[in-house]
Amino acid sequence: MPKGIRLKPEQIVAKLREIEVKIGQGKDVLTACREAGATDKSYYRWRREYGGMKVDQAKRLKQLEQENARLKRLVGELHLEKAVLTDVARGNF
Repeated sequence: MPKGIRLKPEQIVAKLREIEVKIGQGKDVLTACREAGATDKSYYRWRREYGGMKVDQAKRLKQLEQENARLKRLVGELHLEKAVLTDVARGNF
């Protein structure tokens, strides 16, 4: 896998399954990862984040993370607007 390529959650889950199958066939983690086109660091990070998930669950997780980030931005903007309006109401402008 070329460096800097971002995989979609369903692709990551598929790679995890592929690596797990190779490990189950008796290959070590480094060899299984290399054959699947991933690094062992990526494998362990993916396993921590997506381990045991199904494809639809991984998609839903990413959707929720994106929605959460959007909502956090909105809350930040509202706090900023409130602070500005409070300063204007107090005459501190």
